[in-house]
Amino acid sequence: MHPILKISAAAACVAIIPFIGGAAGAAATTGRDCHVGAYRLTGGGVLDIAPEGEKNLRWRTLDGRTGWLAPDAAGQWISHYGWTNDIDHIPVSFGACADGKVRFSGRTGRMETLEVRETRFTSGGITLVGRLVLPRGSSAVPVMVIGHGGEKTPALVNYFKQRLYPAEGVGVFVFDKRGTGQSGGKYTQDFNLLAGDLAAAMTEARRLAGARGSRFGYEANSQGGWVLPLAAAKVPADFMIIGYGIAATPLVEDRTETMQDLRAKGWGPDVLAKAREVTDATATVMASRFRDGYPAFNTVVAKYRGEPWFKDLNGEFTGEMVKHSEAELRIGGPAQDEGTTWNVDAVGNLRRLQQPLLWLIAADDTQGAGPETPVALATLQAEGRPITVAMFDKTEHGIHLYRLGKNGERQETRYARDYFRSELEFARNGRLGLIYTSADIWRPRARAPGAR
Repeated sequence: MHPILKISAAAACVAIIPFIGGAAGAAATTGRDCHVGAYRLTGGGVLDIAPEGEKNLRWRTLDGRTGWLAPDAAGQWISHYGWTNDIDHIPVSFGACADGKVRFSGRTGRMETLEVRETRFTSGGITLVGRLVLPRGSSAVPVMVIGHGGEKTPALVNYFKQRLYPAEGVGVFVFDKRGTGQSGGKYTQDFNLLAGDLAAAMTEARRLAGARGSRFGYEANSQGGWVLPLAAAKVPADFMIIGYGIAATPLVEDRTETMQDLRAKGWGPDVLAKAREVTDATATVMASRFRDGYPAFNTVVAKYRGEPWFKDLNGEFTGEMVKHSEAELRIGGPAQDEGTTWNVDAVGNLRRLQQPLLWLIAADDTQGAGPETPVALATLQAEGRPITVAMFDKTEHGIHLYRLGKNGERQETRYARDYFRSELEFARNGRLGLIYTSADIWRPRARAPGAR
């Protein structure tokens, strides 16, 4: 039995406009934001223009190329390579706001006209603000309900897939996470609460789309990988997509990142074994919400504080926790607690799902998967679970390709070539049948007779 979700029956606002994804969902008429939209380029292909920060823009193409645009003193837009500060010399210019035109790398484009349906719905007693974006027309299309990562920024403004994917024939429902943007409530990392919101969004998306929705699925990245299976257990979907998530607990994430950071600093197995004692202790305190575990914490910190590697501890929270005394953590820790579900049963929640799932892994992720996730997914595949894995080589969190800077730091340059294309194919078909040159694809195995 699914929990009762109280959904608003208020009529949605429907508009057929050149879609500009903004806080109000209406086309801006002046300033930078009037250029935000998906453009159909001459010769084929779509270019998405999204807001970035307070003054800049970001362009993206379906093959994963991207750059950020900054205005110069003369008001011309200067394009920069990926997320670096290098000028890439790609000419980008826009017409007047009312024209809806772009000129990109010698090609012209016109802003796509999409069907936009604004809505408000409720979950757990709070009002959430969402938007369904569909390709223009009357044909039925797949619809992807997009969940959230750990960000505190409004999805209605910042999620570019709400334009890029509908321009490619796949509808998108997007909503501001509780405590962000126009939605009510308090920001939280309680995965069960967030799963209720995502499930409510699925129900609302189905209502809004009506006969225009052929298939409905969830898509979520990073932290959303913990939330999505919980939402799918409440309100099932036809397909699911998780990008650069973790098939382990957030406590394991901290340990994995701490070890990765120490390896990057050149520390060997002896130090990693000592650091494991530290992460075990910090995990106990964190999981207790700063109430318990201090005897072991104090002992291990006193034991290793004087060793040279101790200053290189980092991770999600370990590096910060060891800078503080027990008294400071007891007082200040609870104020920083955002309700994170530290001991979520990630693998168990995945094992209970029956719908096709695509899991995208960034092979060199320093903020996510770690060694535990591929092992867990391979185990689930061996059990016959309908899981497809796409492992993108030489990518960081976000499925971003990168280069190494002079000091060895990673400078992210673009998305993997097949990232967006794989999500679109899976939304349409529930499987990957095309050839993907930038990813190693692990396809699901046949389930053994009698397996559950």
